[in-house]
Amino acid sequence: MDQPDRIHLRDHVVAAEIGAFQSERGRQQRLRFNVEVALARPVSGVDDHVDRILSYDVLTGAVADGLADRRYDLLETLAERIAAQVLAQPLAAEVTVSIEKLDRVPGALGVTLTRRAGRVQATASVARPALLVMGRRLDLLPQGALIVIPVAPPMPPQSGTQGANARRIALLALDQAAWALAGELGITVADSRTELDWAAANGVAVVWAPARMVADTDLPADPAALALWLADRLDATAIDWALHKGESLPPAALGFRLPVRVLPG
Repeated sequence: MDQPDRIHLRDHVVAAEIGAFQSERGRQQRLRFNVEVALARPVSGVDDHVDRILSYDVLTGAVADGLADRRYDLLETLAERIAAQVLAQPLAAEVTVSIEKLDRVPGALGVTLTRRAGRVQATASVARPALLVMGRRLDLLPQGALIVIPVAPPMPPQSGTQGANARRIALLALDQAAWALAGELGITVADSRTELDWAAANGVAVVWAPARMVADTDLPADPAALALWLADRLDATAIDWALHKGESLPPAALGFRLPVRVLPG
């Protein structure tokens, strides 16, 4: 039987307070993390597309979130927490977590455990961003994870262009508008699910360029439809819709399962 493809994090050293002994309380010590993940499907055929692989940020993020979650007496408890967070990802089939204390003795003291998907209770919580649609004023929103979706400028009709080609041109116009708006706001552009998840987890505001993520779907190149699709896909906390004078919410936004708040444009 073929061995599954794997990704890994090796020799990742972080200082943290951990340990059951009194001498370990109130002081930090170096921990070395090694995390290896067997993938649920091979990496062949992903076409160099970041959203089709398990991001390395999942591994470093699981370590950071585990350490931020609480103070641990046992390395074993922390390792279980990291394993559960990694296995919350559908692309992870099995994970091996090794944690070593580097400052207790000459050498290292540690634990290694292996867990398979479906055999641990996933305790990781997924960061949920807010979405701002058709707006430019970040000052209207609270601090935190935010995805901004711009409106593309009106485009003149393309002679002889129709169907899929016209849709592609419209999506690229949205991407162009995203880059322009990001420059005005002084934030960055995200064009993949991996980047959006990272922004949500780190409380960062980004402007979404949709063409890459929706090119293979049947979604129209319409910012309102794309916003509702993305909000549902990311389980956003809310959609803040900035309307200009005389504009109204699109019908699909009325009764949407997530809160939709109207903001002045």
